Amino acid sequence: VGSGGASAISFTEIPQIYTDLKILISARGSRSNSGSQTVSLRFNSDSGANYSYRRLYGDGSTLASDSGTGDAYGTAGYVAKAYDTANTFGNCEIYIPNYIGSSQKSYSSEGVEENNATLSYSSLVAGLWTGTAPINTILLYASAGSFTWEQHSTATLYGIRKY
Repeated sequence: VGSGGASAISFTEIPQIYTDLKILISARGSRSNSGSQTVSLRFNSDSGANYSYRRLYGDGSTLASDSGTGDAYGTAGYVAKAYDTANTFGNCEIYIPNYIGSSQKSYSSEGVEENNATLSYSSLVAGLWTGTAPINTILLYASAGSFTWEQHSTATLYGIRKY
């Protein structure tokens, strides 16, 4: 992400030659108050109520879980936010098996906020997109598009072939 930030990080025209996809993210969102900065995603630009998730998370002192269904964005792991220690970036990994298959697409994610304070979030997420088309586009947002990605945030997409 360049100077001024970005509303989304996008991967388009994803080759349909792999079996699985893996995304590694080093990011910082623009959220300027306490609370979590979540990585949200959309497959094939689908903004319908077609995503669900189950999440286990902690904040340094409390462990909890939550879930959601009928969401317009897929929920993934946490990353750092503007409220956190200056110049720190959180990391998140998203794994998408069988992205070219004709069934609904599951994904898993883990993420951690980097912060030199008492409160810092980490999470494990299992998600589902009910779309059955092969995934050819992935859009990554900071907390369902409520915030922007700050400069120097990165996301790298890897294709994985199983033989």
